[in-house]
Amino acid sequence: MEQKNLSIGKRRGLSSTSTEGSVFTVLAFDHRQSFVKLVNPDINNPAIYHQVVAAKLDVLETLSPTASAVLLDPLYGASQSIARDVLPAKTGLMVAVEKTGYSGDTTARISTLLPDWGVTQIKKMGADAVKLLIYYHPDGGELAEKQEKLISQITKQCIDHDISFFLEVVSYSIDREHDKKSKAFADVRPSLITRLVERLSTLNPDVLKIEFPIDTNHYPDQNSWHEACQSISEVSSCPWTVLSAGVDFHVFEQQVTVACQAGASGFIGGRAIWKEGIPMQPHDRKNWLEAVAKKRMNQLNSIAEEYAKPWSDYYPPQEIDQFQDWYSKY
Repeated sequence: MEQKNLSIGKRRGLSSTSTEGSVFTVLAFDHRQSFVKLVNPDINNPAIYHQVVAAKLDVLETLSPTASAVLLDPLYGASQSIARDVLPAKTGLMVAVEKTGYSGDTTARISTLLPDWGVTQIKKMGADAVKLLIYYHPDGGELAEKQEKLISQITKQCIDHDISFFLEVVSYSIDREHDKKSKAFADVRPSLITRLVERLSTLNPDVLKIEFPIDTNHYPDQNSWHEACQSISEVSSCPWTVLSAGVDFHVFEQQVTVACQAGASGFIGGRAIWKEGIPMQPHDRKNWLEAVAKKRMNQLNSIAEEYAKPWSDYYPPQEIDQFQDWYSKY
């Protein structure tokens, strides 16, 4: 594993979004379209904005103290959580830079940036890290190249602003005959995830946020899980974390265990932790979050703390003499 040096801003960003043991136990909560529908299927309801923000604040008030960081969106969560003082000072803040969803065909997905929003604003608001979600297939030809250019654009901007960059990569099928849920896609998924990690980690994100490489619906036997995760660790040139992708909690708990044992640096989990509580009435939701979701976060935290690979293994501390008169060039 090649070790790299981090700039001081990026190192501070990773420290601020991880535990004292340098692993990521992050609550993913930047969901927008899907979250709105969970809160109220009547998305044209004039009260929808306030309902969505209230639900997000409920979750954050209960769960953010248990997370090393939270990943939020700029529409409903990032500024609102700060303004209402529900985000603890000790909890790091990541903010999404992309527009929700994708444009293009289901077999040719294009990620785009949220208009009037970017790395400059995320840095300006005091966040610790930028997150970009990319839909990507390594055999996508010109489209894959276009997505790589977008990654490189954000990479450069994060370097310019000296802020940590988390790259989330979501795979998809380019075969109209076999969608992502098919057995045919499940058969190639481990090698596909490994290939995209090998390629995109060279574009210099600081941390990767990756799907579990096995479709556990088609391959429930865990014998193949560790090998697939180990393959990711062998090719990644930066720390990687596992995302939940909406699976049920008991599945995600197993995935986090295997991934961390195989070299992941923690998890960035969302719906697997909180999805059942969102449609509830506010009082019931708060009780459920306290009784169930908080327990889930603590279980995942324990797993990550025991097994995850510290991100500092990729980015070891630097010699102090490198920083003599550093401020004059910063």
